[in-house]
Amino acid sequence: MKNKITPQNNEVCLGDDEFIVSKTDRKGIITYTNRVFMQIAGFSESELLGTQHNIVRHPDMPRGVFKFLWQTLEQEDEFFGYVKNLCKDGSYYWVFANITPDYDGNGNLAGYYSVRRKPSQLAINTLSPIYQEMLAVEQSGSARDAADRSIALLQSKLDELGVSYFELVMSLDKD
Repeated sequence: MKNKITPQNNEVCLGDDEFIVSKTDRKGIITYTNRVFMQIAGFSESELLGTQHNIVRHPDMPRGVFKFLWQTLEQEDEFFGYVKNLCKDGSYYWVFANITPDYDGNGNLAGYYSVRRKPSQLAINTLSPIYQEMLAVEQSGSARDAADRSIALLQSKLDELGVSYFELVMSLDKD
């Protein structure tokens, strides 16, 4: 379904007190979604459950961001980041995402739990041009190593600023 969605320049904004919540299995298949997720993204529960979470991936988002996200989760660390998502009607919405590993009663990784909320305008304004640069790097050269080149660009930006990814993201969490 996501391949048939044509992005539109229409932003949908989360309310200050709204939270998008979802759970996935270890492969990113949605196993739970709250009503706010369905309302903002425009998908029904049946359209989301059993579907890859990347159904809402906006083409403006660099693959490198998601590769970095998965690398973080594979180390059993929680991920914080800003993501532009795609609605079923082609609109978009930004979120400040926190994704954490979810363990079963025996301590085995069962999947991931994600809570997303309205991001600060500072974060969107700061990261949009970086994401655009990352996309340009991904689109030049081989697709095979595009995400790695994109992550390298992000790391060079972080090095210039003298901060870690986590420090940058948390510093932008304010209006």
